[in-house]
Amino acid sequence: MERQQFDFLKSLVETPSPSGYEQQAAAIWREYAGQFADKISTDSQGSVVAGINLGGTPRVMLSGHIDEIGFIVRYIDEQGFLYFGTIGGFDPLTLPGERVQLLGKHGLVRGAIGRKARHLQRPDEQHKGIEIDDLWIDIGAANRQAAEELVEVGTAATRAQGLETLANPDLIISRALDNKTGAYVVARALELVSQRQPRAAVFAVASVQEEVGLRGARTSAFGVDPRIGIAVDVTHASDYPTADKKRTADVRLGGGPVLTFGPTINPRVATNLLDAARSRGIAIQREAEGRTTGTDADAIQQVRAGIAAGLISIPLRYMHTGAEIGSLTDIEQCAELLAEAVAHIGPETSWIP
Repeated sequence: MERQQFDFLKSLVETPSPSGYEQQAAAIWREYAGQFADKISTDSQGSVVAGINLGGTPRVMLSGHIDEIGFIVRYIDEQGFLYFGTIGGFDPLTLPGERVQLLGKHGLVRGAIGRKARHLQRPDEQHKGIEIDDLWIDIGAANRQAAEELVEVGTAATRAQGLETLANPDLIISRALDNKTGAYVVARALELVSQRQPRAAVFAVASVQEEVGLRGARTSAFGVDPRIGIAVDVTHASDYPTADKKRTADVRLGGGPVLTFGPTINPRVATNLLDAARSRGIAIQREAEGRTTGTDADAIQQVRAGIAAGLISIPLRYMHTGAEIGSLTDIEQCAELLAEAVAHIGPETSWIP
């Protein structure tokens, strides 16, 4: 991955964008895509749509959601501690002691998620599970009035971890790789396609509110009205201790893009992606979902009279934690694969299964 692309990915990942509060990250995505898009717009949900070759046929939509899981302040007590709900899915066991950043009234506000220290817990407390109601955010405020000068009920927050590389420089670690990496991929794929001569009209979408119900992809697909829609998201790698490949699939970091097969996936879209991978010499990994995929592909498939849907996934360890780990090579190969597949789509292709 070249420096310009890495800097774009890092900025995208590190900019807080919990579902419903994606505006700052969307602005970064819009600025990058605006360098090569023929048209770019933001809809009333907040999703950003960038298009090239607007008069081409058929219309193709690439969707990567730009939102991340987060928190929302529900109550501020007299001592200035913040009680919160979650935006998206969390394992409460991963939260105590985490540093957080709140989208405060005057900018980011730093804090930490607090819980009674183990030394002070009764034996029954030590052995029970953690509930969100057992936790609070400490921003160092002296009292409620001091806290309310910085935040208020309805203020959103995320974990505070940024993007770093590991001992293997191909591996990155951060919060929010789910799914800022997918939003990066669709922008990068559109950039690569713009350097060719596509016959299709191609639209990349940084979709919003995926973590709370696939909302942005659904409304964007209705607006774009594509014939083909391909989602880019993350999937569970299984190359770490205790992973059960029988429940997921045999997926490893650095093994290449993951293609999903199952009822949501149009078989002709899947074949198109497989052919593109062979053409580019890109190794692919496979996974199967017998019902739904839990990604934007599910929403896209069911819009209007039905859209031929596909799904490319980026392998990821430790999803929905503050230390998600992914591979830069996998991310860039997903973009290359997507660009290759889209560049060869033309009006003569049938997408009827």
